[in-house]
This record gives sequence, structure tokens and C-alpha cells, in this order.
Amino acid sequence: MTKQPKDLNVLFYETLKDIYYAEKQILRALPKMAKSAQSHELRQAFETHRDQTEGHIERLDQVFELIGKPARGKTCEAINGIIEEGKEIMEDFAESSALDPGLLSAAQAVEHYEISRYGTLKTWANELGLKTIVPLLDATLAEEKKTDELLSKIAAQSVNRKAAA
Repeated sequence: MTKQPKDLNVLFYETLKDIYYAEKQILRALPKMAKSAQSHELRQAFETHRDQTEGHIERLDQVFELIGKPARGKTCEAINGIIEEGKEIMEDFAESSALDPGLLSAAQAVEHYEISRYGTLKTWANELGLKTIVPLLDATLAEEKKTDELLSKIAAQSVNRKAAA
């Protein structure tokens, strides 16, 4: 039995499984973050992103189908760690004015991870000639960037100021 060579196709698939797992974990974490948020604006951003995340998972399902591979995740220690940090913030800063800035920073760590992954996958899909997959990845990448920008705006215009006052 010969081993499959570890080429860019294999790396693409492994990274796809990584972000699939990550999106599923994020989908589970967002309602808890929304419930903990003190700011209505931040809570709304988390709820909106939860809905978007469902769409991200649906797009990933399409990508798996297009490459003829089963849609399944692989444990992503990076996202597990980021989500764990968010849980610690919810516990350690509950009822404090620093809770929302902490939640927001945890959410942006998630966004930055996702932006990195989707940007990489899009680049690799282009390199591999997977032209039908690129728009799916690009749509999710654009939503992740938009969410990150919204979180930055919420931080600068209200959440951080309120906590510093």
C-alpha cells in the first residue's frame, strides 16, 4: 500500500476540515457570548454573526461536495484555545465593566483566525484551479472581514469607552 503524497490538495482538504470544525465550535459559542454581552449592540453583532456562521457551514458543505470529499471536521486546537479564552473572560469578568471589551477581543481573535484560514483557502483554491470554489470562500472571507470591522467600530464607539469611564 502506498501513501498518498502530501501535496497542496491534501493540505487544502486538511485545512478545510480544520475550518469546518472551527465554524461548528464558533456556532456553539456565539449564543453564550451573546447572552453574556451587556451591550445591546454587541449582543446583536454576536446574534447576527451566529446566523452568518450557519451560512458559512453551508458554503463549506458545498466546497466539500465540489471536491468530492466528505464534509467533516478535524479538531482545531487553535480555535479551542481561543474559545476557551473567551469562556475565561465570561467567568472572570462577569458583571464587570470590562466584560464587553473582553468578549469583543475574544470575538476578534476568532475573526482574525477565520480571516486567515479563508484567505489561505481561497489562495490555494485559485492555485489548484478550483474556480467554482473560490467565490464560495471569497463570500465567507468578505463576511468575516465585515464582522471584524463592525466589532472594531463597536469597540471604538461604545464598549471600550464605557469600560474606561
